[in-house]
Amino acid sequence: MSNPRILVLIPARMASTRLPGKPLKDIVGLPMIIHVLRRAQEAAVGRVAVATDTQEIADAVTADGGVAVMTSPNHPSGSDRIHEAMQKLDPGGQAEIVVNLQGDFPTITTDNIRDVLPPLEDPAVDIATLASQIHTEEEDLAPSVVKAIGTSLGGRRMRALYFTRATAPTGNGPRYHHIGLYAYRRAALERYVSLPPSPLELQEGLEQLRALEAGMRIDFTIVDTVPRGVDTPADLETARGILSKS
Repeated sequence: MSNPRILVLIPARMASTRLPGKPLKDIVGLPMIIHVLRRAQEAAVGRVAVATDTQEIADAVTADGGVAVMTSPNHPSGSDRIHEAMQKLDPGGQAEIVVNLQGDFPTITTDNIRDVLPPLEDPAVDIATLASQIHTEEEDLAPSVVKAIGTSLGGRRMRALYFTRATAPTGNGPRYHHIGLYAYRRAALERYVSLPPSPLELQEGLEQLRALEAGMRIDFTIVDTVPRGVDTPADLETARGILSKS
């Protein structure tokens, strides 16, 4: 039985500048969104649903036996979309934790999904996320790779101090690749979507900075693998190659 206190929501929309219609792109015989949906179901941490503004996506999800929630097409972010879906699926407030699992992470592992939750066992933490140590110069220098900067809390957990597209921190020592999987306390998600975009969020193009600038606490778990996000045709071919071997 999955935990009724936890709601895993997968935002998905057809509009994409570099890869239009990507949730329904075929990967080894299944639409991409179905790969993500199945990993979330297999993780068995809570109720799972796809939040979408497109009937075609909803139809693919329900045909596979999943739950789809129709949401407004006007949301500025996935966080706003899952907030609406949470309100529709759980109006009574039974779910205390909401996981935002990106619909373009077809290579996500069940362990990654489970690993995002432990920091929320600490009542001081508002939002939990993941990061993985960077081992190549290419990854280190790429602005597309968001770096999570934090202070160690022992073991594999860190408290986030900042997120940036720059190569940071400078000097010797590890740097960490942020993975855009989030677990919010319900109250934290409600507060987050009520806030206006913050100055650093707009400057870096990173929504999580809105939470940090508002004084919200984000902790992250260090994991060994980075799921490959699919943003371009080349990313899609990479995901097909990975999943064809699994």
